[in-house]
Amino acid sequence: MSSTTTASIRRIAQIVHLKPSAVAAYKECHANVWPEVLRQIHECNIRDYSIFFDNERTLFATFKYVGQDYEGDMERMRANPKVREWWAMTDGMQESPIPRAVGSAEGPGWWKVLDEVFYTE
Repeated sequence: MSSTTTASIRRIAQIVHLKPSAVAAYKECHANVWPEVLRQIHECNIRDYSIFFDNERTLFATFKYVGQDYEGDMERMRANPKVREWWAMTDGMQESPIPRAVGSAEGPGWWKVLDEVFYTE
């Protein structure tokens, strides 16, 4: 586990769209996230991870990245077969706002990363 300071924490926010037909299934699978996926998230230095739903079609995710090599950690995440299986399942419930996106495991990104315009503690 890497040690971090407050200055090295990176806050990330993303959106993706949920298919109306998949709301119940999406909520159900996230009520029972696979242990392998949770473990990989933690090993890849992601903390304080939440996904919110606006009850229409937008999913909003936010998390803190506390590591030193975001791209490397995301590559390790993509390399995990169980995570890829999870993404294949959940991507099928979503519609990406990213042009030409094909899935979470391949580029360009599936979830649209948002720019932070304000923060206060």
